[in-house]
Amino acid sequence: MKVQTKIKYVPLYVLLAGFAAMLIAKPERYVPACFEGMALWAECVAPALFPFMVIALIMIRTGGAAAAAKPLRRICAFLGLPQDGAAIFVMSAVSGYPAGSRIVYEYYTRGALTADDAKKLAPMCSACGPLFAIGSLGQKMFSSAAAGAALFAAHLAAVAGTGAAMCLATKKSSARRRMVLPAADGGNMTGDAFASAVTSVILAGGFICFFYTLAAALNDAGVLAPLEIVLSLPFGDDAAAVCTGLVEATGGCAALAAGRSRLALPLAGALVTFGGASILAQQLCYLQKCGVKAAPFILFKAAQAALCFALLLPYSL
Repeated sequence: MKVQTKIKYVPLYVLLAGFAAMLIAKPERYVPACFEGMALWAECVAPALFPFMVIALIMIRTGGAAAAAKPLRRICAFLGLPQDGAAIFVMSAVSGYPAGSRIVYEYYTRGALTADDAKKLAPMCSACGPLFAIGSLGQKMFSSAAAGAALFAAHLAAVAGTGAAMCLATKKSSARRRMVLPAADGGNMTGDAFASAVTSVILAGGFICFFYTLAAALNDAGVLAPLEIVLSLPFGDDAAAVCTGLVEATGGCAALAAGRSRLALPLAGALVTFGGASILAQQLCYLQKCGVKAAPFILFKAAQAALCFALLLPYSL
């Protein structure tokens, strides 16, 4: 069994070894790339994620989120979700990646969610957040807050719509849940919330820097070339940016915005909704601890991305 496990990771070992060799061979190329990824995180992700992550954790740990969820419990019952499910969704939609998955994990560890609940909520609580969509993507990258608002509306509709449909389809399988109990303050509840938020934001930054640099290396090595050729058929010159975005979404969106093609906004919406390898890995760090399997989650995110693209297409034409 151990030998089989090691064999399974051989492709990963080959990829990492090749990546390391490229970093050593051309530091003048990849050190700046890493700094570019860090700059994207500092300018576009950290400001959009950190404040909401702190607010969400304080709300959860003081019991404020549970109190705010009471008026929404009929909706949760209709969808077959736990009684705090709507509050988890709202906090996730406002906070953005990977805070939604972090919030699901927080509730799961406190006994408010079963593994089945987490599987239902995982794709529904997987959104980029309005500050990132409207501020970072819309205003900063596309120079249009209106474009960012349209992207966020389509993104949220795709995430919430498909998530609600899945909940209704699996409504009967929902299991017993318990209430979230407010965490004991111990005199340092706020400090703990800030510390957890800082850890989550720095973790996100590490993923972005790594995958942004990896995307550059994969492009240089020609690994993404076959996929780029295939994607060039429907997307033309945007194919290279899409390939980059499938590895690291923020960098791919920046490249799409710079190209200014007619499909740039729908493709950016699709990339942000899917998440790319970087965001998916960030979310799965938390979700796999809740019993969420990677393959179904990734396939569901791909379906959401396709729907977001379709919703944004009329806006761009």
